[in-house]
Amino acid sequence: MKKVFGVKKDKTPPPSLNEASDRINKRGESVEEKIKRLDGELAKYKEQIKRTRPGPAQEAVKARAMRILKQKRMYEGQRDMLYNQTFNLDQVAFASEGIKDAQQTVCFIIVK
Repeated sequence: MKKVFGVKKDKTPPPSLNEASDRINKRGESVEEKIKRLDGELAKYKEQIKRTRPGPAQEAVKARAMRILKQKRMYEGQRDMLYNQTFNLDQVAFASEGIKDAQQTVCFIIVK
């Protein structure tokens, strides 16, 4: 039967709330770095737009700047979503600690 269905794999324990929150924060920080890089590119394109004369060259630089701006907005949305997830995990951790405290209080009252 093992040849047909295989053997059960060892399950790794699920990450704790703090580990999950830390992992999401790290992803948020990497997105922040990407946003900062795009800000630098946008500043460079802004200077180029000021220096170039109106015409096809300036329009091309504007198009590149708009593409970078769209990427920046996408990354900002992802960052906000990640920070909202972190907030939700922190709220769950706070609630679970409150429940544990309540359980200890009840056990203490029952013992006395």
